[in-house]
Amino acid sequence: MLPPGGFVLGTFIARRARWIVVIGVGITLIAALVGAGTLNALSLNRFEAPGSESMRVRDALAEEYGTGSPNIALLVTARDGTVDGAKAAAAGARLTRELAEHPGVGDAWSYWTRGAPATLRGADGRQALVLAHAPGDANQVRRELLPGLVAEFTRTGDVVRVEVGGGDEVFRQTMERARQDFLRAELVILPLVLLLLWWVYRRLSAALVTVGIGLFAVLGSLALLRGVVAFTDISTFASNIALVMGIGLGVDYGLFVIFRFREELRRGAEVPEAVARTVRGAGRTVVFSGVTVAASLSVLLAFPFPFLSSFAYAGVAVVLAAVSGATVLLPAALALLGRRVERRGPVRPETAGFWFTTATRVMRRPLLLGGAALAVLLLLGSPFLGVRFGLPDDRVLPASAPARQMYDQVRDSFTVEESDAVQVVAPAGSGGSVGAYAAELSGIEGVIRVDSAAGSYADGHRVTSPSGVSYDAEDGTGTRLAVMPSSTRLEADATGLVRDVRAVPAPFAVEVGGYPAELTDYRDGVTDRLPLVAGLIVVVTFVVLFLMTGSVVAPLKASVLNVLSLSVMFGALVFVFQDGHLSGLLGFTPTGVIEPSIPILMFCIAHGLSMDYEVFLLSRIKEEYDRTGDPIGSVPRGIARSAPLVTAAAAILAVSFAGYATGDVVFLKQLGVGMALAVIVDATLIRGVLVPAFMRLAGRGNWWAPGPLRRLHRLHRLHRLHRLHRRIGLTERPAPTPATADPAATAPPAAAALDPAPAPVE
Repeated sequence: MLPPGGFVLGTFIARRARWIVVIGVGITLIAALVGAGTLNALSLNRFEAPGSESMRVRDALAEEYGTGSPNIALLVTARDGTVDGAKAAAAGARLTRELAEHPGVGDAWSYWTRGAPATLRGADGRQALVLAHAPGDANQVRRELLPGLVAEFTRTGDVVRVEVGGGDEVFRQTMERARQDFLRAELVILPLVLLLLWWVYRRLSAALVTVGIGLFAVLGSLALLRGVVAFTDISTFASNIALVMGIGLGVDYGLFVIFRFREELRRGAEVPEAVARTVRGAGRTVVFSGVTVAASLSVLLAFPFPFLSSFAYAGVAVVLAAVSGATVLLPAALALLGRRVERRGPVRPETAGFWFTTATRVMRRPLLLGGAALAVLLLLGSPFLGVRFGLPDDRVLPASAPARQMYDQVRDSFTVEESDAVQVVAPAGSGGSVGAYAAELSGIEGVIRVDSAAGSYADGHRVTSPSGVSYDAEDGTGTRLAVMPSSTRLEADATGLVRDVRAVPAPFAVEVGGYPAELTDYRDGVTDRLPLVAGLIVVVTFVVLFLMTGSVVAPLKASVLNVLSLSVMFGALVFVFQDGHLSGLLGFTPTGVIEPSIPILMFCIAHGLSMDYEVFLLSRIKEEYDRTGDPIGSVPRGIARSAPLVTAAAAILAVSFAGYATGDVVFLKQLGVGMALAVIVDATLIRGVLVPAFMRLAGRGNWWAPGPLRRLHRLHRLHRLHRLHRRIGLTERPAPTPATADPAATAPPAAAALDPAPAPVE
């Protein structure tokens, strides 16, 4: 017989379990069909800041000059002799015309059509460049134009060999490799996750339904994104995030719900009652956890960049699907499986477990052991103090990628990459008035040459007369200049170069763009909003945890500990990927900088998962505290009940994330290494040492709130919406302990395990 009150949703699920599972399977199949269409509707994005100065320059170049920064490059290598030979020169000129006439290409020029400038010729004379500008957004260029163009122009003839590159081709190959890496990783990770879950549960049925919830979350999120795509652009990378987080949250929530279900069965509850109590108790925690994770990712909407905002939409969709699956579909499956998910063999009492013993020892010496853990975390995070945010290039690809191989040759043979020229537009300028300004620009450190309507300038002096190439606007108003930087300056300080160009006084109003400026504006837009995003995450975390616990200390403690956990992840990014340690083992080329978008994404995911664990831990500790009123003894018992599943979830997630470190793309390696380290540190040093140490020192202060906030929380608990939550089963109360409960469940408060009178803090 089911107890009354607080069990309505759980009771309904238990009584209609078969229909719920059938409907859930049907929804999953429909989501798979809809999600397949989502993959084709996702967009490719560039690193660009809408509305920025560089974007205005891009628009002006296309509309008023019929050109733009080259995003297609052909590296032409003479088979015999040099590119100045008659046959090679004829082939190069013919190739340039052919590229210019290719559908979708707006403008093309080369060494052979621009008066043989040295910047378009390799140092040994065997190679030269053909450059082109293809107008359109990333979808048009990368999906519609480049596949056919690359196939057509990649050729080896008797006279020349041609290789295709360019910024858009680099990132087209990057996305293709990333997609392949994800699919390959998942083919390995899913069976491995299933094996690890079987090892944790010792029941194949429990492992299968947990993986099933993960797949439901992935497919459900893709289906939800199909509706969002109708209103805004979503990056293709969002599908990868849906895959990573769907499996991750499916494992987290599945473990938590099944552990709680097993606990209720051990207490003597019948299967329907155990399902109802699980939904009532674990359901509330899963909902709070989901709200926290979704809120952590939704702050990415504060960035006005489609690439980053895509992750917010994907994250919220994953959470909605995962929470729905864990609170409705999974309990229904457990109602059907019943005692077949119970662990075989005797269950060791909680007070004899590793985590109870560890927490007890830490709480006896909180200053000593907590201080040691803190020192380790600060040491691991210290490399982040030397972080240098920079711009990505072809070296995000492996050395085997065609675009990477082409640019390795360009770096070896060319002193200047004209495709990376800084473009300066003067809407009110004229060709005759730019000479002095061009001369001053040419004096900037690292600038090889400045081309303008008044001629080409180097080291402050004109070196050639006007070349016949038009630098004036098509309507006769305005002019433009092209600033050619050295490869060395671009690699060392591209953003500094852009700022130097913008700092030179001009005789008329100018705007600065080009590929380096676009990446600089994007980077600046991201880093400028970091304080806002960090502040929003802290505020959201505080509000959610306050509503859950009624304490202001718990949310502040959670935020501080999360910062420590995430600092280790960022320290590893700098130590490994910026400074190049372990680059040989992991198979990548360090560039000395970190592109800021991926760390921000990692921060939001890691923060969400970290708060996931915090919610699991706090819910059990608070439950024990509400039951016993003991602020000290409730901590090790709450940890003993939650830490095993947190540890299991972290171990499985760490293995999953580590699988991405085997991919070819540096972005995925960063995600794999950083996230694996973050979840391991969070589940061990943070939850196993620093949490009990802090809570021992704070005592009853863990649950303190000032009077006005206490009254606010009391009003929240008494509000009619709260009563509705209780009716549908999302308010957690300590379940009454049946007479048939196991010894661990009826043991006296855990304070006795510390000492009848706790020893002085050491």
